[in-house]
Formats: sequence, C-alpha cells, structure tokens
Amino acid sequence: MRIIRNLAEREQANRGDMSRIYSLALTLMAALLLGVCPAKADQPHPWGVWMQEAASPTMQQIVRLNTTITVIILCILLMVFALLGYVLLRFRASRNPVPAQWSHNTGLEVAWTLIPVLILVAIAFPSFRLLYSMDRTKDAELTLKVTGHQWYWSYLYPDQGVSFDANLVQDADLKPDDPRLLAADNHIILPVGANVRIQTTADDVIHSWAVPALGLKIDAFPGRLNETWVRIDRPGRYFGQCSQLCGINHGFMPIDIEAVSKEQFAAWVSQHQTKQSLSDGATALADARQ
Repeated sequence: MRIIRNLAEREQANRGDMSRIYSLALTLMAALLLGVCPAKADQPHPWGVWMQEAASPTMQQIVRLNTTITVIILCILLMVFALLGYVLLRFRASRNPVPAQWSHNTGLEVAWTLIPVLILVAIAFPSFRLLYSMDRTKDAELTLKVTGHQWYWSYLYPDQGVSFDANLVQDADLKPDDPRLLAADNHIILPVGANVRIQTTADDVIHSWAVPALGLKIDAFPGRLNETWVRIDRPGRYFGQCSQLCGINHGFMPIDIEAVSKEQFAAWVSQHQTKQSLSDGATALADARQ
C-alpha cells in the first residue's frame, strides 16, 4: 500500500509540474502574439516588431503573404506544443511502465509526409504570383534610374532629363522632420498613383536599393541593369537604406523618397530643369573662358 501511495503522490507531483510548464509555455506564446502589432509608420520606429504600413500594391501583397505564412507557422507551433504536451502527460513512464512494442504506423507516416507537402504547395502559389508581380511593369509612366556609389546614390529621370546626387544629411544640418541617418540632402520626387519603372546599377561594388514601406529591394550590380517597379498609393516621405554590405560607410547611404501629386511632380520637374539648364550654361561659360 505504501508503494502504491508513493507512486500516486509521485504521479500527481509530475502532473502538476507538467501542467505548470505547459501553462507557462502557453502564457509566453500569448504574450508574443499580443506583442506582435504593426508599427504604423513610413520609417523605422523604436521597438517596431512588424512591418511598416504598406504604401504600394507590392507591399500590400508582401504583407498578406507574410501574414499567411505567419499564421501557418503559428498553427504548426500550437499543434506541436499540443502534441508534445499530450505525449508528456499521456505516455510518461509513471503512467506507462511497460511501453508499447511497435515501430510503424502507415497512416501516420503518410499524413506527416503529405501535410507538409500540401502546406508548401499552398505557400508556393502566392509566392510565385508575388515574384511575377514584382518583376516589372509594361505600362510605366515614368522611369527612375538609380546608380550606387561608395557611398551615395545618383538618380536620373531619363524622360525628363533631370539628374542629381543624394548624400546623407549630417546631424548638424538635420531639419525637425528629418530622421537621423535616413534623410538625404536631395529627395527623390515621385508622383502618387503612377507606375514608376526603377532601374538600378552601380559603378564600383554591389549595392542594394531598399525602401520597406514600398516593398522595394533590388540589388545594384556594376555593369548590369536590374529592373523593378513601384506605384505609391498615398503622398508622404518614405525612407530606406542600402541593404547590401558595400564598405565602411555602408550604413550612411539613405534613400529619401517624397511622393507628391502629379501636378506637384510636373512643377518640380520644370523647376529642376530650369536650375539644371542654368547650371549647365554656367559650366559651359566657365569652360569657354578657360
């Protein structure tokens, strides 16, 4: 009787320990799920744990695909935790002193092979659709050529004849609305609602032109022209950085995009063309005097 009583007390203690462990695991998972909330911004914010608010169709598709995959992963995680808890409680040594003697279960083996395949297929179709959508656009209203240098960006609007360089704004020159290490001295101006073809290249090493809120990330290779596209849905400023380790000042190559209406964009192009013509005329005059 004493042996039986000891076994019962031990089993009860083990069950209490496992219940506490299982409850702690569920509590931690719930805390993680509640902590995952979107950071509503067009630039990085402290303690942001989700994606920036989507401002383009491409980014909206990326967010949907990421959410779908995250839900699938969480469902798999919950199922694994539930199975693990069931096995620990149901098939522990104190409850099953003599284990079952079998090694195969055809139905179970078919299930754990077929279910992952179906999950991968379900993820593959939206992934391929997104990759195809991100590739290029046939009816671009505007082209922006991006050239990476060590360590700044050059931009060219070939249809408008506008070009300029963009460098990091130093701390002493930051304006109230300029985020540190993300503001550039010359903004990229793009019209809202227009399909913009973006071409990237580099003149020294590999760079990567990335703007998270717009779903943009494309490498810039020397001697090669890569292409993607974007359509910005709402006006505002959108920030990014070079995301390919390109040297000592890799972290000081900001991307600063300002999205404006088509009328404001046309006015900016006209103003910039006038300034550029005056600058080119002054340069030509100085060369002639020499």
